[in-house]
Amino acid sequence: MDQRGQEEQYSYEDILRCMKKAYLQTDAGAEVIGIYHNSLLPDVLDLSVIPLDLKQTVQVDKDLVIRAYYAGHVLGAAMIYAKAGDAAMVYTGDYNMTPDRHLGAAQIDRLKLDLLITESTYAKTIRDSKHAREREFLKAVHKCVSGGGKVLIPTFALGRAQELCMLLDDYWERMNLTVPIYFSAGLTIQANMYYKMLIGWTSQKIKDSHAVHNPFDFKHVCHFERSFINNPGPCVLFATPGMISGGFSLEAFKKWAPSEKNLITLPGYCVAGTVGHKLMSGKPTRIDLDKDTHIDVRCQIHQLAFSPHTDSKGIMDLTEFLSPKHVILVHGEKPQMAFLKEKIESELGMPCFYPANNESASIPTTHNLKMRTTERFITSCAAEQGKQSLRKRNLIYGTGTSEVNVCDEGEAEGVLLMERHKAPKILCEDELLQVLGMERHLVQFEAMSSSRIEAAVESELKRAEAADLGSAEK
Repeated sequence: MDQRGQEEQYSYEDILRCMKKAYLQTDAGAEVIGIYHNSLLPDVLDLSVIPLDLKQTVQVDKDLVIRAYYAGHVLGAAMIYAKAGDAAMVYTGDYNMTPDRHLGAAQIDRLKLDLLITESTYAKTIRDSKHAREREFLKAVHKCVSGGGKVLIPTFALGRAQELCMLLDDYWERMNLTVPIYFSAGLTIQANMYYKMLIGWTSQKIKDSHAVHNPFDFKHVCHFERSFINNPGPCVLFATPGMISGGFSLEAFKKWAPSEKNLITLPGYCVAGTVGHKLMSGKPTRIDLDKDTHIDVRCQIHQLAFSPHTDSKGIMDLTEFLSPKHVILVHGEKPQMAFLKEKIESELGMPCFYPANNESASIPTTHNLKMRTTERFITSCAAEQGKQSLRKRNLIYGTGTSEVNVCDEGEAEGVLLMERHKAPKILCEDELLQVLGMERHLVQFEAMSSSRIEAAVESELKRAEAADLGSAEK
């Protein structure tokens, strides 16, 4: 029950059922037969799928610990911190360092890491401001529909689709536009269900407004039926998949691409070999899907940087913030990764790698030695830290008379004692003398002139000669 009345509640088990059902379908919607039966899935999921909350620490076994951090990108995306023994790393997966209309920016603690594995989809790209990109997108869409054209926005069901729907719905309301905005049937309902369940993963603005109004109940966005594809007049259509690799986005593209009035807006990254990638690589006049299927392309093509992946600046910012000892770049194109590798090594001074598929990279890790210490040593460290704190306070409040280097990490001097069959232990110098049964010896040095040094050397030589003669006589 919420403030808008009684509604059905969903759990993560419901999401799992939707996911495994979707996995059994191709982009074209045809059922894949013979992989496995639905009745087998619940038992497998119960055994192998464990839900993980943000910042929840899980002890996988006696050595391995993992923790999830908010990644932005899409609903439910997480960066994973893993520590095995003394070695620690972060695997970012896909993430976004810039907040948008429905998700916040990636958030992670400052961690001591041996290794950061980061995506590098946009290793060489620095985007314009979010507001500039939104204005460009709205201007292109408005111009097309004002001229009677149709706008196809290939996108995935969750993520950029919701952000762009929110943007267009708000713009339509402000501009009093009546041109229909369509979303593939059923996807809007599923998206609303997911966002209600996982409202804690959205941006703060969405959290604040959700109790009063569901921002995903769009006023100007309607369900699209396949029969609408031949309707005359302008419209805006969100269709999946985002790379136009099949499914309804490809079907709509075939119909609308031959008209000069229409617009294809590509809001994200497209993998090589897809129709979307071919459109982004230039302005083709014809696309051959296979030897029998050809598409004449006369429509306008507009590419926007609305991808949920972080850009080059975001990668550099995260890398500098975490300050790992080593960096590995993945999920990118080789020339761009080579550029970013050089940038990380030259500007941040961190060894960086971008291994190819099936190629190994050897990374040295930290090894910490556990040891005991005496109470006296701890007391001496505490006293030294107290002096450092006093000097730091004097510096902050202006009572210091000279420059003082203040460091957050303290250093302490002691003696490491390692005995056979015993744990290593740190002692003070006096304690070591007690263990060895020895007294402190002081060595004093005295300045000597050159004449005194020569006399001392001559005396030593005579003494050595006399000793040699005595030995020879014997």
